[in-house]
Amino acid sequence: MTAEVTKLLTALEAGDRQAASQLLPLVYDELRRLATHRMSSERASHTLQPTALVHEAYLRLVGPQNAPSWDGRAHFFAAAAEAMRRILIDNARRRRREKRGGARLQMELHDEHSIAVETQAEDLISLDEALTQLEKEDMQLAKLVELRYFVGMTIDDTAQVLGVSPRTIKRNWAYARAWLKRYMDGQE
Repeated sequence: MTAEVTKLLTALEAGDRQAASQLLPLVYDELRRLATHRMSSERASHTLQPTALVHEAYLRLVGPQNAPSWDGRAHFFAAAAEAMRRILIDNARRRRREKRGGARLQMELHDEHSIAVETQAEDLISLDEALTQLEKEDMQLAKLVELRYFVGMTIDDTAQVLGVSPRTIKRNWAYARAWLKRYMDGQE
C-alpha cells in the first residue's frame, strides 16, 4: 500500500488530477485516525467533526487550486498534519471572534505523549503562536510538535517521518514541550 500511495502522490505532482480520487481511499483511514485523535482533545460541543476535518484537510492538500509536491507518503502525512493544524487554529480564531468562548478544549502537553492544559480557544491560538516562534528557531522541532500533537503520531512514526532515531525524537519532544511551556507562560 505504501508503494501505491507514493505512486499516486507522484502522479498527482505530475498533474494527474484523477490520482486524487484514487488516493483518498488509500489514505482515508489513516487520516481519519489522525483526525479522530486530534479531535478527541477538542471540546465536546465542537462543531467540526473528524470526518469534516479529514475532508477539509484533504481538499487543502489535493484540491484543484493546489500544485501538490510531496516526497512520498511520510511527507504527505506531515502536510496533512499542517493542514489539520491550520483548520483547527482557524476554527479557534473564528470562535474567538464570535465571542462564543467558555467552552473548554483539552491541550495535551504535559507527559511523554502529550502537552496538557485545560484551555480555551485563546490558548490554542497561543500554542499556535508559540509553535510559529519555535518554527523560526528550529523547524525540525516545530514539525515534531505538529506530528505528535496535532496528528497524534507515535514516537516511532514521527521518527520515520522526520528521518531520525526514536531516541532523538524522545529527547527533542521533551525539549520542545519545555520550550513551548516556557514561551506560553511568558506570554501570559
